[in-house]
Amino acid sequence: MWEIYDALIEAIPPAARVEDCVCGLHWFGVRGGGGVGLAMSPGEGIPNLPEAGRYTGMALRDLAALSKSWNFAEAALGLAAINAALNGPAAVELAHGKAVSELPSANCFHYLREEFRGRKVAVVGHFRDLEPLKDICSLTILERKPQAGDLPDPACEFVIPGQDIVVITAVTLINKTLPRLLQLAQGAKIVLTGPTTPLTPVLYDFGIAMLAGLVVQDEAKILRTIGQGGQHQVFESGARMVTLSRSEPLMRMAG
Repeated sequence: MWEIYDALIEAIPPAARVEDCVCGLHWFGVRGGGGVGLAMSPGEGIPNLPEAGRYTGMALRDLAALSKSWNFAEAALGLAAINAALNGPAAVELAHGKAVSELPSANCFHYLREEFRGRKVAVVGHFRDLEPLKDICSLTILERKPQAGDLPDPACEFVIPGQDIVVITAVTLINKTLPRLLQLAQGAKIVLTGPTTPLTPVLYDFGIAMLAGLVVQDEAKILRTIGQGGQHQVFESGARMVTLSRSEPLMRMAG
C-alpha cells in the first residue's frame, strides 16, 4: 500500500533541501528542490504540525516522507514537498521533453469532454463545473462530504468497478485512499487531477493514464496568495494547470 508513496519520495533528488513552508487556509506550499509545490489543506483530522518552525533546512525527502503520516496536516505538507521537487517548471520539462508553455493547459474535464461522451464516468471528489457533464455521459460523483446528487465515498467499492473513466482527486494521496481506488479502477482510464497532483511519470507505473496538475511559475506570488488565505486565486497567481498523458513520450527524471 505504501509503494506509490515510496516511489514519489525516491524521485526527489537526495541533496534537495526545504527552503520555505507556508500553511494557508486552503493550500499548503513548500519551496525547495528547484520549485514550489502545493497540496490542498486537509479538511479532516486535527490541524496540527508538531514540528512547526523547524521544517526549513531539512532534507526535502525527509519532509516528503510525512506524506505517509496519518496526521493529515503532516501528510499534506509532505505531499507539497513532493510537488516542490517534481512539479517545478524545469522538472516537468525534463520529464516531458517539452516546455511547460507547450503542454495542454485546459481543465481536465474540458480537455476530456469528448472522450466522456456516452461513457460511464466516475469522479472522486466534487469539482466545480461537473454538472454539464451529466448531459453527455453517465456520471457518478463520489465525495467524502456529499453535495446534492453525490454518493458518499464508501460507495466507490460498488461504483468504480466497471466504469470506463475514473477521475480521482489527488487529495486521496493525503487521506491514503488512492491505492485502493487504483485497485478498484483497474481496466478503466484513470486520471489523477488537481493542484495536489505530482506531475511525474513515476505514477504511470501504478495504472494512471493522465495527470492534470499545477506548475508554479511565480513562486513569490503563489506563496503570498496561499499565505493570505487564497483558494481559487491560486489559478491566477503565477501558476499553470497542465495535462500530461502516458501515451506521449516521456523521459524518466534522475533521482
